[in-house]
Amino acid sequence: MKKLAGFSAWFCLVLCGVGVAAAQEPGGSGAESLPPKVLVIQREFLKPGKAGSLHKKSESAFVQAMTAAKWPTRYLAVESLSGRSRALFLIGFPSFDAWEKDNEATEKNAAFSAAMDRASIADGELLTEYESSAWVYRDDFSLRPDAMDIPHMRYFEISSFRVRPGHTKEWESLVAMYRSGYEKGVPNARWAVFESMYGAESSGTYLVFLPMKSLVEVDQGFGDSKKFVAALGEDGMKKLAELSASCIESAQTNLFSFSPRMSYPREEWVKADPEFWKPMRTAPTASMKKTAATTP
Repeated sequence: MKKLAGFSAWFCLVLCGVGVAAAQEPGGSGAESLPPKVLVIQREFLKPGKAGSLHKKSESAFVQAMTAAKWPTRYLAVESLSGRSRALFLIGFPSFDAWEKDNEATEKNAAFSAAMDRASIADGELLTEYESSAWVYRDDFSLRPDAMDIPHMRYFEISSFRVRPGHTKEWESLVAMYRSGYEKGVPNARWAVFESMYGAESSGTYLVFLPMKSLVEVDQGFGDSKKFVAALGEDGMKKLAELSASCIESAQTNLFSFSPRMSYPREEWVKADPEFWKPMRTAPTASMKKTAATTP
């Protein structure tokens, strides 16, 4: 859902912030924190004055419909703290086949489909735009994804990088340098990367998801980035800048907060942190929309 933009030395600062801010307490919650192989992102852009409680109330109809149907597909909703007013609905699948089967099951369930349609009509009154996209997880570009502990996180810093056509090899070298530098200099750093597959940015676009429990991690990131620079050394940083300038066409980073009231979380997440996720259960207020996709 959404687009992003940036460059060279700036790019270095972005990922420095990413690696550092990602440095939470070691250890995650296991399988429930692992990134899905396929990520469908549904992005909703809101009319002025229609965000906040109005949108949460509208989204509750989707959560109620899914809860009533005991729908197995779960999703996480996040709201923008920067850029245009929007909400992202992140839906993970183990494969594209699983996504297809979820869509087919929705169509075959008349009562559930009708409830979702009614919710979509009401929710549409609050929106200026809706997008969906599909992404595939890149484990080779990610760092320590098993230690992300998503059930206890509260924010995502999402960075989008568009790679120049024909410069994929340089991008791969650039990411490898970042992974190496953070593995050496910032032991607790972690992030997950997804590559565009279908949607408006269906070629050469990558999303970097950095989970944070508190925004104090953004402040800490400025200091910890020095460890990354020290790990690479002067020659490494020079090479990093050259690769960034050569292969990155545009980049952008935005901040999003988790919305438990607009999410339909996994039971393991609720059990892991009921104080945070439970309110949504008692007063359903989240969306999963027509199970399609989008870009942050």
